[in-house]
Amino acid sequence: MAVENIHERFLPVGAADVAPLIDSLSSRDDRLWPHEQWPAMRFDRPLEVGASGGHGPIRYSVEAYEPGSSVWFAFSGPKGLTGGHGYEVEAVSGGVVLRERLINHPAGRNRLSWPIWMRPMHDALIEDSLDKAERELTGTVSDPARWSRWVRVLRWALTKVIAPRR
Repeated sequence: MAVENIHERFLPVGAADVAPLIDSLSSRDDRLWPHEQWPAMRFDRPLEVGASGGHGPIRYSVEAYEPGSSVWFAFSGPKGLTGGHGYEVEAVSGGVVLRERLINHPAGRNRLSWPIWMRPMHDALIEDSLDKAERELTGTVSDPARWSRWVRVLRWALTKVIAPRR
């Protein structure tokens, strides 16, 4: 079973305006990843092909990077999570579409964890990322994402129950 998960946001700006957001990923001045509310994206070196790291328990490395245009990360963990995710910018009439795409080939426990907790958390995180991009580029967010009750329960469980045990 393959999973393709896509999130998109139209932004009424030029591709050159979005480029610094893509290029800031995992830096101290990250303008795209919502590290204020989620585990920060961190790598062993600046954003470049071969850099490895991830966010929280999700591990990946930079497999492809076109500065200002796109980046693709290949998953390396947790076990059972295979595929990758990344951002890309597409010029369209009147602006750009900022897209985040995830491809997952769940195996083992990931067949259960993907639909139960990984997908809802991923969806919420990426919508927060797209909100951040919109706010960075336009000064506002026209339709802010809202976490579902399930995402709020999962976040509570991770911070109050699971993380303290580790």
